[in-house]
Amino acid sequence: MTRVGIVGATGYTGAELVRLLSAHPGIELTVLTSRQYEGVRFDHVFPAMAGRIDLSCEAFSVNTLCDKADFVFMALPHSLPMQYIPELIHRGKKVVDLSADFRFNNPAIYESVYQSHVAKDLMKEAVYGLSEVYSDRIRRASLVGNPGCYPTSILLPLIPLIKKNLIDLDSMIADSKSGVSGAGRSLSLTTHFCEANESFKAYKIGTHRHTPEIEEILSEHAGKPISISFVPHLLPITRGMLSTIYVNLNKKISAEDVRGCLHSFYARRPFIRIRPENQPPDTLYVRGTNYCDIGLKLDQKNNRMIIVSAIDNLVKGASGQAVQNMNIMLGLEETTGLTLPPSAI
Repeated sequence: MTRVGIVGATGYTGAELVRLLSAHPGIELTVLTSRQYEGVRFDHVFPAMAGRIDLSCEAFSVNTLCDKADFVFMALPHSLPMQYIPELIHRGKKVVDLSADFRFNNPAIYESVYQSHVAKDLMKEAVYGLSEVYSDRIRRASLVGNPGCYPTSILLPLIPLIKKNLIDLDSMIADSKSGVSGAGRSLSLTTHFCEANESFKAYKIGTHRHTPEIEEILSEHAGKPISISFVPHLLPITRGMLSTIYVNLNKKISAEDVRGCLHSFYARRPFIRIRPENQPPDTLYVRGTNYCDIGLKLDQKNNRMIIVSAIDNLVKGASGQAVQNMNIMLGLEETTGLTLPPSAI
């Protein structure tokens, strides 16, 4: 039984980690930290967890964390994990970081969209936690940088097609929509009910900081620098993410050829579901799960493939994938603790 601590347990991703890990048979939750709710029982902050979790939130302490936990999830805002993780790694802990601090291999790219990095040497050791693509590296890693939600929804459909040279690398456009929980639990005018309800809008057009993350990974698989046009949108729903991706094909191939490429690449990956043409992905059908549903339609007139992916932004887009990465790092079945089906309605 592995002892697990969650730093930042009362944010949305931290609370989702608690929910998922409370039913995980291979771990014991031993530490939950929260600056805002120090000394308060977790199930008093989130009454839905009554009868499941009896731990109280603690102030963050590296010494306490190292004494009580073998594996640590960092669910803190960007810039904080880089200050704490080096000591945890030095003291032999395994860590999954849900911030962007260790997603990038190139410190200069990180610093161009976030801030100065104080643990650049460790960035080279960290593994990007796209579970279905980098599982061999993740298995050997002590530190995993968990991907962003938008990158997860875009990279999973595109990487197999790039590796098979099926698409024009200069033609990629991603039009993505997210529920408001993607903005986190902190107060923000744009996510107030009256601002988000009955509203559907694009934001950070051409400037979203997930774009460099997406491009760095795509470039690795393409073997050359890649640019993508990416526009995120805010949906008036609590959770869920749907990305529509437009790519020109390199040659005249059928939709079934592309579908076959995805089936082959993800054949033994239980959380990737390739949808039939008459059942396109829907955020409702992945809600609360670690699935990524992928569908596609060939625009024959323009020789363009339209790909749609759907994930739960808090699960496959954050905490579920983090647990999946933990399972891989600990040598467990990667589905452990993540097999609840989606709601049918």
